[in-house]
Amino acid sequence: MTALAPAQSDQTPQVPLRVLICDEMNPGELQHEGFEIDYQGNMDRAETLRRLPDYDALITRSRTKVDRELIDAAGPRLRVIGRGGVGVDNIDLEYASLRGLLVLNAPESNNVSAAELAVMHLMAAARGLTRSDRKTRAGEWDRKFLGLELKDKTLGIVGLGRIGSIVADRAQGLRMKVVAFDPYVPQNKFERLGVERAETLDDLLARVDALTVHTPLTEETQGMIGAAQLAALRSGAIVVNAARGGIVEEGALVEALSSGHLFAAGVDVFVDEPPTSDHIFLGAPNLGITAHLGANTVEAQERVGAEIVSRVLAALQGDVSKGAVNAPALDAKTLEALGGYLQLGEKLGRILTQLLPGAHDVEVTFRGEFPADPAPVVTATLVGYLSGSTEDTPNMINARALAKERGLNLTVRQEQDSPDYQTEVIVTVRRGMPGEKQRTRTVGGTVFGRSPRLTRLRDYRVELEPEGHILIASNEDKPGAVAKLSNLLGTWGINIAGMALGRAAKGGQALFTLTLDDGLSAEQLQAIRDLDVIDSAFLVRV
Repeated sequence: MTALAPAQSDQTPQVPLRVLICDEMNPGELQHEGFEIDYQGNMDRAETLRRLPDYDALITRSRTKVDRELIDAAGPRLRVIGRGGVGVDNIDLEYASLRGLLVLNAPESNNVSAAELAVMHLMAAARGLTRSDRKTRAGEWDRKFLGLELKDKTLGIVGLGRIGSIVADRAQGLRMKVVAFDPYVPQNKFERLGVERAETLDDLLARVDALTVHTPLTEETQGMIGAAQLAALRSGAIVVNAARGGIVEEGALVEALSSGHLFAAGVDVFVDEPPTSDHIFLGAPNLGITAHLGANTVEAQERVGAEIVSRVLAALQGDVSKGAVNAPALDAKTLEALGGYLQLGEKLGRILTQLLPGAHDVEVTFRGEFPADPAPVVTATLVGYLSGSTEDTPNMINARALAKERGLNLTVRQEQDSPDYQTEVIVTVRRGMPGEKQRTRTVGGTVFGRSPRLTRLRDYRVELEPEGHILIASNEDKPGAVAKLSNLLGTWGINIAGMALGRAAKGGQALFTLTLDDGLSAEQLQAIRDLDVIDSAFLVRV
């Protein structure tokens, strides 16, 4: 990785590192030894282009477009770009990475504000604030409406990350019982927060009086609260979405409100923002709406400015552990030596997060002689394991810090000999606290040329390219299992692109993997598990 050079040593003349802040914010203290911070809020673009070559770092909000023109104008001196807040849509991340520029943000600064907004929506929905406000303004004095007390009610939280954890704390202060679903969070965090764990989303939905979502918007979470999930809630439940538009399906939410199944709801986010004048939310009954105001408090704006300045100054001194959004390219020598292994590590991590999410231990074992120090492969494995499970996007810079925050214990082992391959990377994850049943999953792989290969699943030897949709099935080592499964896939029109077989001993337990051209629905996967020749079946996407 292209490391950021630290500040000059005491043996050389101290030349201040210069930072330009070109957008309005509250940057806090601007006097820092060894730095010269120039705050010019709302600087026009022409002036920014003219002055930027004289600075080591640039800090913006959303107003300034950090595109190719601006990056090229900066010249070789610029090393760090800081974005005050969460989003980085105004920055050309791909080009910044190509140029070796580190991009930072400060997403944690608005955690309290975002959590409090969700609680506000919850309380407003329970007491009919939007309904009463509308009627009173229209001249109708309606005192017949009966709201709900939140005390002794059960709140369900989807996503127990930083914001979800704060919501849980505030809800407990309201004397609510809190249950959460987050398969990526270790059990010890639930225990620390005093939150009950729901093993599945369906389990959560059936038990709660109110539901709030606090999870990143990913392929997995897009539309995860749809018509079926809303119908599974108790009649008269409350739903809040102050996370990302699209996690709760908009049409399904309006229908559940209109039918009376839901008591009320609150939203701070839309799929498309700002909404059009005919958006279905605007005419929905008992729905409170805010204009994506999660981060909009005086305190959050003060924190975000001071925090992004602090992170940029730390990065200029060589500490890139906090707030990194992108990963500047590895140096050519390391990339040439470990490129295939970095891909392998990330793929192994992605497989394991689907086989056993929420692990508390990650163990990476290197077998054989690697062409370079394999330490970056550990980081790549964490990138894969954490993908889609944190509020931040993991990368080669921040993955270890995110893993520590998530509570993952990391162990790295080096074995000189590799009995089956010249080199092999084996990753094991474990879940289960002391006194509980421990669950363990192990995968391994190697690199042929520059192409990653999967070589191990649990105790079974396999060999296949880790790409696309992979069906992993175990069965008793008898003829006919693969044929029965293949026939079933054929009836669904799903083509098998590749197959690998493995077994521990003749006549014992066997495992086989099928690489499929298409994914499987939950119903199709269950049908496979119901086959009399199949003991277990899992689908992973790599």
